[in-house]
Amino acid sequence: MFVRVIVSAALGFIIGLDRSFKNKPAGVKTYTYVCAACTLITIISIQSAETLSVYNSGKVMDPMRLAAQIVSGLGFLGAGMILKDGLKVKGLTSAAMILFAGGVGIGIGAGFYSIVIFAIIVSLFFSSLGRLLERNKVIDHHHDHDIHFD
Repeated sequence: MFVRVIVSAALGFIIGLDRSFKNKPAGVKTYTYVCAACTLITIISIQSAETLSVYNSGKVMDPMRLAAQIVSGLGFLGAGMILKDGLKVKGLTSAAMILFAGGVGIGIGAGFYSIVIFAIIVSLFFSSLGRLLERNKVIDHHHDHDIHFD
């Protein structure tokens, strides 16, 4: 359990580095806390279900019930990151990354190290590819960050 929290915090830190390097408001601390908190809640959810379920009594706890509520909290947190500036909407990528960081925390908390690390590698690869394409003017970077209401 302790290793899971450490791995999750480290992965959240790595995710946050991407945002910090871009001078975004949510950075290493935010993503570290989101990942570690989601891991902690998931571990507590799984452990309490195992501890509080009574074999052959009909009292069976759902090990992911508490963890499922994380998604609602992440939606609330992500919504707070989205700002409307005239006809532009900003913060969608940060909000999506909060959801992603929560998924990382839940996955690590449940013990799914390999798929979580794979998802981070794939996401960072495609994010870097998108940044490269934006820099080379192959794609318009405004479509990823702004929604225009016409």
